[in-house]
Amino acid sequence: MAKLYFHYSTMNAGKSTVLLQASHNYRERGMDTYLITAQFDNRAGEGVIASRIGISEPADTFSPADDLFEKVKNRKAEGPIICVFIDEAQFLTKEQVWQLAKAVDDLKVPVMCYGLRVDFQGELFPGSAALLALADEMREVRTICHCGKKATMVVRMDEGGTPLKEGAQVQIGGNETYVSLCRKHWRQAVEG
Repeated sequence: MAKLYFHYSTMNAGKSTVLLQASHNYRERGMDTYLITAQFDNRAGEGVIASRIGISEPADTFSPADDLFEKVKNRKAEGPIICVFIDEAQFLTKEQVWQLAKAVDDLKVPVMCYGLRVDFQGELFPGSAALLALADEMREVRTICHCGKKATMVVRMDEGGTPLKEGAQVQIGGNETYVSLCRKHWRQAVEG
């Protein structure tokens, strides 16, 4: 039975690594997968899902204007796919999450979404909020704060290492920009 999955965490938890490993496991057994990532996140190049540990795979891309049901339907028409993997799922629109749910229900293909749950201000991303509402199953990919507790929040830092409290919800960056923290240390950083 096909389901819509949401694997969520903070920055640097290994979400892309888990996605790439799961896709590899299917492909190693001769089952094709369909990988999709956010078009504007081109840190590793456009149309590439990359992990901090050095593995990567080419992927199709999505922008806010894309109909993901049609993308999955068209890709499935080219040949069988066992699973759809979406990286950077926090950047999906609410409508796109509904389109992915429709792909699960009508095309009978599992869709596994990987992304951040909250932004640097502790607010849900629109795609994450829709996935929390619609996903059949949710799984947390855990990472830890510097204190050893589970990290559930992320803080955005400026060039000098000072936590930022304001700014656009989306700013592409990695270890140089974001730090994953437990709620207590996130509060201390932003209340600072």
